[in-house]
Amino acid sequence: MTEHAQTLLREALSLSEEERAGLIAELLVSLEGPAEDDESAVERAWAEALEQRARKVLAGETSGEDWSLVRDRVGRALTDG
Repeated sequence: MTEHAQTLLREALSLSEEERAGLIAELLVSLEGPAEDDESAVERAWAEALEQRARKVLAGETSGEDWSLVRDRVGRALTDG
């Protein structure tokens, strides 16, 4: 991850839960194409992302990671970086 991306991540993590959720939704929609202000488009983007991840897990393509391990790794990266 670039220094710029790490800076953005640190700033994003300092936002409220509601602000982070909104940011995540906007980022997900941006991966699907032009950003839309339509709330249903954001909900569709979330549903599609969750379906894709679930399919990969069920197909054995990925098993994911334990949240506590991910949280610890991100925390270390933010304090060491």
